Amino acid sequence: MQNAFKKIAIAAGIASMAVASLTGCAAAEPINHEITVVTHDSAVFDETLLAKFTKETGIKVTQVKAGDAGAMTNKLVLTKDAPIGDLFYGIDNTFASVADENKIVDGQMTAIDFGDVCFNYDKTWFSTHEQAAPTSISDLTKPEFKGLTVVTNPATSSPGMAFLAATVSVFGNSGYQQYWRALAANDVKVAAGWEDAYFTDFSGSSGAGDYPIVLSYSSSPAFEVRDNGESQTESIMDGCFRQTEYAGVLANAKNPSDAAKFIEFLTSTEFQATLPDTMYVYPAVDSVALPEAWSTWAPAASAPVGGELDIAANRKTWLENWSAILGE
Repeated sequence: MQNAFKKIAIAAGIASMAVASLTGCAAAEPINHEITVVTHDSAVFDETLLAKFTKETGIKVTQVKAGDAGAMTNKLVLTKDAPIGDLFYGIDNTFASVADENKIVDGQMTAIDFGDVCFNYDKTWFSTHEQAAPTSISDLTKPEFKGLTVVTNPATSSPGMAFLAATVSVFGNSGYQQYWRALAANDVKVAAGWEDAYFTDFSGSSGAGDYPIVLSYSSSPAFEVRDNGESQTESIMDGCFRQTEYAGVLANAKNPSDAAKFIEFLTSTEFQATLPDTMYVYPAVDSVALPEAWSTWAPAASAPVGGELDIAANRKTWLENWSAILGE
């Protein structure tokens, strides 16, 4: 199997240019309208489908990337009176309350996809070092895993916020801070966003990183399958948090009606079927078939944690406590 995961990363870096060129030249119908969709940095749209959308609707789509999900949400809050786009895609259930509180959405948010935030580990690294891999998030505080784990900042990264919430759910209000102190003492690295953590720090994808354990998704190993048919990585299915990503029309958008049409496109079966291969997430539409490899290498968590939490009411306190411990 080709290393699709790395191809996705390359595609992510040129997506904005590709969107503009394809939608501008492939439309058979006149371009009557234009919309801008604001996304997190990992969002990749299927270029052929975007061109088809423009051809059928006459709506040109431009993508603006605005950092990880947390950074994107904060930017949309700061620009809400003069929004930088017509709609967003990628605010998730850990940051949705920020969007609601700041009234940046015109109407309701629409679920587009979901994924389980779980740790991944590099099987080759642990085999080479003749060391047993971790099997739970509690293991990450043990001496044998000192300096081996990279996570992401919950203030700017949605997986980071998902994991912070997961620790509250697993260890309780009285225990999660102690857990994070133990992680800090075990030399955990904190990256700003998922792409830096996964593609730069993690050894299991590029092979160049120094950290064989990374905060990512249960679906990530499906994109690390090598020529021998085996994935180089594996997920730790303990302490996984289910993350749902949404799209919505931005308040004060210049073209809300066409933005709503694009959201309809994002929920279409045709677009939903591209999500596993383009963004390694599960489609929100249950009837969409998954790639064959996902049954082996991309299992959904059987018992995700954190669904009982009131993130909106506790976010500020959790982040303040986390920052005091990690010094971020």
